[in-house]
Amino acid sequence: MANRFGKVGGAFAPFRWLRALACFGAIALPCAAHAADPLWVGVSGPLTGQDAQYGEQWKRGFDLALDQINGSGGIHGHPLQYDFEDSRSDPRQAVAIAQKFVGDSRILLELGDLSSGASMAASPIYQRAGLVQFGFTNSHPDFTKGGDYMWSTAISQAEEQPLLAQYVTGGLGFKKIAVLYLNTDWGRTSEDIFAKAARAHGAQIVAAEGYQPDEKDFRATLTRVRSANPDSIVLISYYSDGAQIVRQARTAGITLPIAAVGSVYSPKFLELGGDAVNGVYTESNFFPGDPRPEVQSFVQRYRAKYGADPDTFAARAYDAMILAGELLRRYGATRAAVHDGLAKIDDVPSVIFGRFRFDPQTRRVAGAKNQDLVVKDGKFARWDGASALRAQ
Repeated sequence: MANRFGKVGGAFAPFRWLRALACFGAIALPCAAHAADPLWVGVSGPLTGQDAQYGEQWKRGFDLALDQINGSGGIHGHPLQYDFEDSRSDPRQAVAIAQKFVGDSRILLELGDLSSGASMAASPIYQRAGLVQFGFTNSHPDFTKGGDYMWSTAISQAEEQPLLAQYVTGGLGFKKIAVLYLNTDWGRTSEDIFAKAARAHGAQIVAAEGYQPDEKDFRATLTRVRSANPDSIVLISYYSDGAQIVRQARTAGITLPIAAVGSVYSPKFLELGGDAVNGVYTESNFFPGDPRPEVQSFVQRYRAKYGADPDTFAARAYDAMILAGELLRRYGATRAAVHDGLAKIDDVPSVIFGRFRFDPQTRRVAGAKNQDLVVKDGKFARWDGASALRAQ
């Protein structure tokens, strides 16, 4: 018989027996602070490969959230834990991880994957099994269309790319734009939405060049871009390829202003790009300089634990784990309770959105906004409109 936390009464009997022996000194196992069985969240994301930095930021955000949740007694006395499986952001690995998670009755919901493409490859498995797939970085407009078990706090590209277009055309004054985009489903969709929005604001897309995820040499692409005579460049990239493109552009003597989607908002972008990325414009849902009390509390705790400022991906991961805890606490620790709770939950605490709720139709947070940023002196800073670089 299942108990109120969705566990079969005898499912953890061997665990409890071993724990009891350990606490009486019969065997050498550490005694946890919580006597109750843990509640588990599955995570599919990159821990190795070219996107590993995102996974590392995720782990930091998750762990900070668990410090808070478990430090306050867990979920009705049960500690919350996560099983992070390395997908390398590869759709094939994401599918294999999904098969593992749906077959593990301990997993109450799943977080990830990093890219929409990897997540969407696995979505049918989660949908059929009735396990929520919470793609908190999945901005592809079609991600949540995969079924009623797909939810996200990521701003859809259908919302985010028009915001970027408004920033670069209205704020920065870009008129003749060359777009370099990652030639994946996410990148192509993003480029298409951005280009339509930029044209609606009176800009012209004079070049659109796709590149492969493993591409390293962009010199030929940049030569074609320069021949199109743009007044600016927009990158639809991740931090690693984005930094490489900017470095090679500056080395080639291309001094045009460059803007990029919020996926480059990472300390790694600054590290890999060096001085070359100074002056690059971008945007983010989260910025550690935001004066809101919930943001500053999060930033201070993050700095104390890790000795650095959090980026968007750490903040998104933190919010996702806090949401997981709220769902399990308010509605019960079963897969069905998590699914049903997402449609009802409101007033969810978040460092990115403040208090929020989901639109049950889109299964996303409605009305989210971005902050306009620029890299200045090797750091991300708010863009105030006073230092826009414009083509001469």
